Amino acid sequence: MDTKNAHNIAKVLIEALPYIQRFADKTVVIKYGGNAMVDEDLKKSFARDVVLLKQVGINPVIVHGGGPQIGKLLEQLGKKSEFIEGMRVTDRETMDVVQMVLGGLVNKEIVNLINQIGGRAVGLTGKDGGLIRAQQLKITRQMPELDEPEIIDLGHVGEVSSIDPGIVHMLDRGDFIPVVAPIGVGEDGTSYNINADLVAGKLASVLGAEKLMLLTNTAGVLDKQGQLLTGLSAKAVEALIVDGTIHGGMLPKIRCALDAVASGVKTAHIIDGRVEHAVLLELFTDQGVGTLIRG
Repeated sequence: MDTKNAHNIAKVLIEALPYIQRFADKTVVIKYGGNAMVDEDLKKSFARDVVLLKQVGINPVIVHGGGPQIGKLLEQLGKKSEFIEGMRVTDRETMDVVQMVLGGLVNKEIVNLINQIGGRAVGLTGKDGGLIRAQQLKITRQMPELDEPEIIDLGHVGEVSSIDPGIVHMLDRGDFIPVVAPIGVGEDGTSYNINADLVAGKLASVLGAEKLMLLTNTAGVLDKQGQLLTGLSAKAVEALIVDGTIHGGMLPKIRCALDAVASGVKTAHIIDGRVEHAVLLELFTDQGVGTLIRG
């Protein structure tokens, strides 16, 4: 027997113990996307992480994206993707593809991966059990040549009106792992494609989650020298936005994290989904693999 290796394993388990005790019976909402969703080894790593969380008494709730997969199928169908301010213009035909990919292909692949490793995952869209009520997202753009802001119609792109977490509570009590595709439904039955980060943040708030975890393709929030920042207060994050340290594509995720902690979620984490077992490393080790934000 390799005694040194055995001691290392024991050290890891002992380090994890207080975290396991602290988070038992707590809910952790995880937004799953980026490289972790397309790399085969990372997909299996993520599924194992989720099953382990459930096994030690934590309630994981998964919200997933699927933008690249949607774009790929649209391309195969000969339909060009159009984006305005980073959001996909979604006509009725595109919305059909979104539902096929998010609610079908991607959702069921995640469910299957978790179940193969011994978990009990159940796939949902926001339509199931009245989970996500949505409305059309209205965005405006000010053009120098126009007196009034231009209202841009993105079609079936939505924002969350309300969340009824009843079905998620029911699955948690039954020891199932909910896997949610970010599709909502309007009052008139219209389907809407919603940003997965926003759905994860709103769901974490409604569930009173202990943590919101956003998997990204970056190490987390970096300072101007490229060093990872962690243990940030909401006030510190706002200062980093003002001075331009946090900018570009990281801004929407940061805003989502800030909204969640302002709504009662204990902490939000922006973590590096390119690292194997990133979820476990962030939850159960002293170092972590990302940026922790608290209110």
